[in-house]
Amino acid sequence: MLNRKILTFLFFTAVLSSCNGQNDKSKKMENKSTNPLLCDPATGICEVPGERTEIGNMNVKANEKPVKVIYFTDPICSSCWGIEPQLRKLKLEYGDHVDIEYRMGGLLPDWSYNSGGISKPSDVAHHWDEVSLYYDMPIDGDVWLQDPLDSSYPPSIAFKAAQLQDKTKAVEFMRELREMVFLKKKNIAKWEHIAAAAKKTGLDTDQLKKDFDGKGKELFQEDLKLAREMGVRGFPTMFFTNNAGSKEIVYGSKPYAFYETAILRVNSETKKSEYSKNWESLFAKYSSLTAKEYSELSGTPRRESEQLLNDLSAKGSLEKLTTKNGSIWTLKSN
Repeated sequence: MLNRKILTFLFFTAVLSSCNGQNDKSKKMENKSTNPLLCDPATGICEVPGERTEIGNMNVKANEKPVKVIYFTDPICSSCWGIEPQLRKLKLEYGDHVDIEYRMGGLLPDWSYNSGGISKPSDVAHHWDEVSLYYDMPIDGDVWLQDPLDSSYPPSIAFKAAQLQDKTKAVEFMRELREMVFLKKKNIAKWEHIAAAAKKTGLDTDQLKKDFDGKGKELFQEDLKLAREMGVRGFPTMFFTNNAGSKEIVYGSKPYAFYETAILRVNSETKKSEYSKNWESLFAKYSSLTAKEYSELSGTPRRESEQLLNDLSAKGSLEKLTTKNGSIWTLKSN
């Protein structure tokens, strides 16, 4: 009975949170045609062109943990960057009982299309600036003006290559790639930036290059095949499942309660872990945080979070990187 009440509360909280403030924002950013780089903030989805299909069934191996999540994403998916606060909180609260499997979706194969008013990289710049404000996550769209990507496939393949070395480091590698493209305006399709991200996250860059040219490509194609089989047409898409075959899907960027509810629906016995919410503990877990992320993880109001992070930066405890659309704070190395 208690779990049922919790689920009901979470569901209605999620629905209300999702609806509040959506209408005015979404009117400003309506897209008449599907384009992978025009992510719809109203739905929280970066959708690839093509005929829509029903989400299919999953044929997955037995979970090592009570709940498994198959997460379809892409290194340059702005909606996926937008859910980093929720995803990081999910790992802190449910990481002991939930296994998250990252799969690449292939958001931008190349520029051989013209839809939604997007026909060249420079058309994306303003859109990224807009979604940055919508998700309250720093994104500088000028990368599409200064050093645009030809495709999101190279960083996707690099991620699959990184997984062959270390799955935990691969996730840190993905985070570094995203900070590079969204905040530092780096073309992460170029090997020089991929290698720099790998080195920073402790990966063997020589081995990464070998796997990038070999096994990584095969694994990436397997991800694309799985996405087609499961009917995935947009990102982020998360499938929540248990060993009994129960399944819940969270499609697009949603408030935290949606993800928490999905976990409890496939396994009502999943226990939430408590974690320390002081800034030292949070930065020990995640070395870089935006104000939105710190607010989500610590439970501190958004404005107070930014003030605290600025104070810590002024004291020399954190390093602050400021873009035209927001900032990110990194734990200062000794």
